[in-house]
Amino acid sequence: MIDNLTSLVFSMYENKGVYALLLGSGVSRSAQIPTGWEITLDLIRRLALLNSITGHTDLVTWFKEKYNIDPNYSDILDKLSSTPDERRSIIHSYIEPTPEDFEEGKKVPTKAHRAIAQLVKNGTIRVIITTNFDRLIETALAEEGIVPTVIKSNDDLSGAVPLIHSNCYILKLHGDYLDTRIKNTEIELQSYPETINALLDRIIDEHGLIICGWSADWDQALRQAIIRSPNRRYPLYWATRSPLSQFANDVCTSRSGKIINITDADSFFEQLSDLISVQSDFAKPKPISTELLVSLTKKYLSTPEFCVRLDDLIGEEVRRLARALEDDAFSVIGDCSSERLATTISRYEAISEPVVRQFGILGRWGNENEASIIQSIIPQFEHHGVSNGDSALIELHGYPAILMLYAYGLGLLKALSY
Repeated sequence: MIDNLTSLVFSMYENKGVYALLLGSGVSRSAQIPTGWEITLDLIRRLALLNSITGHTDLVTWFKEKYNIDPNYSDILDKLSSTPDERRSIIHSYIEPTPEDFEEGKKVPTKAHRAIAQLVKNGTIRVIITTNFDRLIETALAEEGIVPTVIKSNDDLSGAVPLIHSNCYILKLHGDYLDTRIKNTEIELQSYPETINALLDRIIDEHGLIICGWSADWDQALRQAIIRSPNRRYPLYWATRSPLSQFANDVCTSRSGKIINITDADSFFEQLSDLISVQSDFAKPKPISTELLVSLTKKYLSTPEFCVRLDDLIGEEVRRLARALEDDAFSVIGDCSSERLATTISRYEAISEPVVRQFGILGRWGNENEASIIQSIIPQFEHHGVSNGDSALIELHGYPAILMLYAYGLGLLKALSY
């Protein structure tokens, strides 16, 4: 049977832009930005210090005995602060990177954030919903030259580019850590403004959902929004490293969601991006496009007056191939396993097919006038001038030239047989 990850990759590739991401704190975990529970434990420690409690081995038990309630992120924030501004200041210290953090690679975009940025760049993902206060996804997008539309409050929504016209749309449901209106407590998370709710309803109604790093335990309003969505145009996929909580399971079940078991967010999104990329690498030009190219080549060969158009047509495909061969997929750096070698060969064949077919036609139906074209083009692809890297991969750089030469030669042999 097809596993859920394979099903998701196929659906994302064939339906670009129809899936929205829902990201929680788990996605920023490897950036060493603490999760809500980790912040809670540290807040308990700080609260204990204010009560002159030091050296206690079980501060959670101390908290229960002291306040006669289970430790709760929202309750502790309420005890330590009384206004949203104070709560924002507390959260700020957990998220904003210091110079030392930058040096150690902490609180900066993770592999997951950068893989997501790649998915946005190639058009696979357009909409991101997040409960995180950090700006790691915005930073990763900026590194790819992408400027998203970011909605973190009603004010942002009123003047924002419409969803349909945005290349990347980020809805920060709990706000931004630099904004005093962030949502922290359970009371604040029970509901959203009417306009935000309407936007959220539209996104959930019109998109499939890929959820990662979100526990669903605290966000009552978000749980209700997912459950109340009337349509099921596209499925829900929940990537999780552990069994879902009861709240999360209720949400997932309500949408007939599919579970994808993962090790962590970094490996999941990297694998997702890689699998999408592999499909793109192996996707040959659409049959009608290749056949149209073949037909045009034959047409321009048949009449001398089209010689300039023929030269332009061939030149355009040769330049396209040259640009495509500069892709990182054809890098010679790293070890060359048998799997990598086979994959690289297949990529060369797929990307070279249009030009190779043109050369076959030139050999079969052309004359000595086209021979000069062949002689000028093939040497361009014999070697890319790369000397550092795996020797087998370096030698493969000349594979497109070999394919062109064989195609032209077979065309000539076919012509001589008549």
